[in-house]
Amino acid sequence: MGLFKRNVPRHYVPIHPDNIHSKDWIVLLEAGTIVGRSDEKLRVAMATLERKIVTKYNILLKKKQFLVVDGYDPRIHALYFCPQLYKLDSDGKAEPLSGEEIGKLLAQSVRDGVVEKQPWYEPSETLPRQPVIAGTGKTHFDSLVVEERAPRELAA
Repeated sequence: MGLFKRNVPRHYVPIHPDNIHSKDWIVLLEAGTIVGRSDEKLRVAMATLERKIVTKYNILLKKKQFLVVDGYDPRIHALYFCPQLYKLDSDGKAEPLSGEEIGKLLAQSVRDGVVEKQPWYEPSETLPRQPVIAGTGKTHFDSLVVEERAPRELAA
């Protein structure tokens, strides 16, 4: 079967066709790269609205779309699509959040599912068996409330 399988570059991430034309934010979270004592298990590696889509065809001419993400490594990265989020300002008006703020809220909501492992790994020919962020059943939200921690809690 490996004879008919075509390999794609590592920085090509397969995506669902529904995400090709959406205007959602693309948030790339990175886990396992912060060493030392830190409360944060995840960091936002990238948050953007720009996307480059590549279509590849298999041997039976069945097409599959890929998102091109430079520097993507499945050992340490997890990719999410997120719609534009808003917060209320002091006047009660909706103010759009930036990509970095959306990424931080997303990281805060999935941080309990981060798989603890060493920041180094053995050379291998295959991808890891389990993703960086374990599936937690919180993949689809009707609404999501993320409470921001007070600055005093972050300092402690």
